[in-house]
Amino acid sequence: MAFSDKFRKALNVRCGMVVVAAGSSVRMGFDKLTAPILGVPVLVRTLTTLDACDCVEEIVLVTREDRLEEMAELCRANAISKVKAVVKGGKTRTESALAGLLALSSGEKYALIHDGARPLVTEEIVEAALKCAMAHRNACPAIPVTDTIKQKDGDKVVDTPPRSSLCAVQTPQGFHTDLVKSALTKAIAEGREYTDDCAAVEALGVPTYLTAGSNENIKITAPMDLALAELILKQREERQ
Repeated sequence: MAFSDKFRKALNVRCGMVVVAAGSSVRMGFDKLTAPILGVPVLVRTLTTLDACDCVEEIVLVTREDRLEEMAELCRANAISKVKAVVKGGKTRTESALAGLLALSSGEKYALIHDGARPLVTEEIVEAALKCAMAHRNACPAIPVTDTIKQKDGDKVVDTPPRSSLCAVQTPQGFHTDLVKSALTKAIAEGREYTDDCAAVEALGVPTYLTAGSNENIKITAPMDLALAELILKQREERQ
């Protein structure tokens, strides 16, 4: 049992996981969640890893209305025991994340929100996010940016921010549950849509705290990402 989990249990802190998998895979051209990585569907790999995390008490899976039964059966068939509920997502990511949070048990003081299409997440990343959320009420895994980033207006560059001030964020992002519920509820009421959940919290004036992500914690968005994921898994096996 990891030290962070001992600390969590000593404080009687419960943590729920929301997995957002309600997208349409438009950029992929086919259903990325059921696409195989070394023979195992993307979403199954994601849920299996999270199911094995000691610090996660329960999981709520958010999906499209037309896939509720399919995803519930997928969880049963692959013995994903911590999935408490499979619920319908909203029209936006913000609505889907809130739907998942509202389905968590009332005793979950902390919540982690993860993209279903990040199948290579590790328990270390999950535990680091929870530990940071316990200390600061929020957490966001991140990695350094290696490319030079240009800010543009149309086809004109207007700024080149220094790479040292930039990072690429990942999931799972962690929160005090009441804080993130309030942030997402406010965002929806104001008609605001965010690409990550920490941005909604930042809009409340609460600073985001970063934790260590991983270059291996990729999001499956294009067909080539499936090949990259297989390569990463093979390299992990070689390191063991």
